[in-house]
Amino acid sequence: MTRARLAGGLALALALAACGGDPTYLPLEELMDPATCQACHPKHFQEWSGSMHAYASEDPVFLAMNARGQRETGGALGDFCVGCHAPMAVRLGLTTDGLNLAEVPAYAKGVTCYFCHSVTDVEGTHNNPLTIASDGVMRGGLRDPVASPAHASAYSPLLDGDAPASSATCGACHDIVTPAGVHLERTYLEWQSSIFTGQEDPRAALSCGGCHMLSTSDVVADVPGLDVPLRQRREHTFPGVDVALTPFPEKDAQLAAIQRDLKGAVLAKLCVQPLDGGIITLRLDALTGHNFPSGASQDRRAWAEIIAYDAADAVVFDSGVVPDGVDPEDIGDPNLWEMRDRVYDELDQPVEFFWEVARVDEATLRPRITNDVSSPDYDHSTTWTYPVPGLTATITRVTARVLIRPLPMSLFDALEASGDLTDPTLRDGVPTFQLDGTVLEWTPDTDDLDRCVTP
Repeated sequence: MTRARLAGGLALALALAACGGDPTYLPLEELMDPATCQACHPKHFQEWSGSMHAYASEDPVFLAMNARGQRETGGALGDFCVGCHAPMAVRLGLTTDGLNLAEVPAYAKGVTCYFCHSVTDVEGTHNNPLTIASDGVMRGGLRDPVASPAHASAYSPLLDGDAPASSATCGACHDIVTPAGVHLERTYLEWQSSIFTGQEDPRAALSCGGCHMLSTSDVVADVPGLDVPLRQRREHTFPGVDVALTPFPEKDAQLAAIQRDLKGAVLAKLCVQPLDGGIITLRLDALTGHNFPSGASQDRRAWAEIIAYDAADAVVFDSGVVPDGVDPEDIGDPNLWEMRDRVYDELDQPVEFFWEVARVDEATLRPRITNDVSSPDYDHSTTWTYPVPGLTATITRVTARVLIRPLPMSLFDALEASGDLTDPTLRDGVPTFQLDGTVLEWTPDTDDLDRCVTP
């Protein structure tokens, strides 16, 4: 079904609801409003309200990038960005390019409850090819939902976090192919190459929701008078690495969830050896279901920090020591290990914005793609070497860790310079997350055999 046909179908359904429609359930226009969901699903709503799904069309960086992109492409972007950032607004005909989002009703902004729970089909792998029903049925992962007084309910594997098929629903917006044909965001494609599809071993199957929507034993609806049993209730915080940069609900909870999930995202091994005159090596192994980092990997700034000390605890070598407000690539570090995509235009010049990209050089950590120890692809780790000629005899302590920021400072500078971003304090809100699972300290006593340390 095309977006035009779907918008027409929704308009018809809204008209029928306004005239009375099925009196058994809430009218469709109420079901479209996330605030309506809050009454029966308060925990889901609270978590969603602080998520990047709720923030998707409020984000000033998104708004500024869309404005600049529309201007620089002469409007050719159309609904390319807003199709994922405010999909209901597009499908209801409330916007065609996202430039009028300030006037769009709140119920149609962001990635809403109604949008996800009305998915009936996934007709592609990128740029939001989701088919949305207009029948008022809320679909989810429960095979035997309790009858709701607000809406009809149905099971769908596309909304079941235990079903690999649900990853296609997430991947629909988390893989992006630009108008120039560049597969810029590849989270779903990366997952498809990993062991977590379950194709090699069904026991390894793990969907997007399996990681990003942790489950607890709880009621999924709180309705007075209804006997609602304990179920597997999935978290609707959707933590990744992006954060709200302006005042927004649940900011502390969102930051805590991100820090929690990053802790085990990468496994590290640190070695200090007198080989070739002295080297420090750091091996990183992504434990994620996709590359690390992923998504808008050209905008992510993930890097390794190494600091070596002598017996007086003075620094004798360091790499990746990045000050606040500075991008890693701008510190002039010849040994810097930075994990991200590099993007270039048709003239092979580095670019900042996705509509300029003609080529991508990947430099991210890969996920596990096989459990077959005899396969050459079994070891998917990456090792970085830091030359420290003549220093290993004096090094008595080395610390290592991996850090990540969701956005680069250069993006804010570019958007401010063009006048599309007017608040210079926004860059101060970009957090630097430490991957706690990569924090290591080596000393000569850590391992007498291979002079290495792991968590």
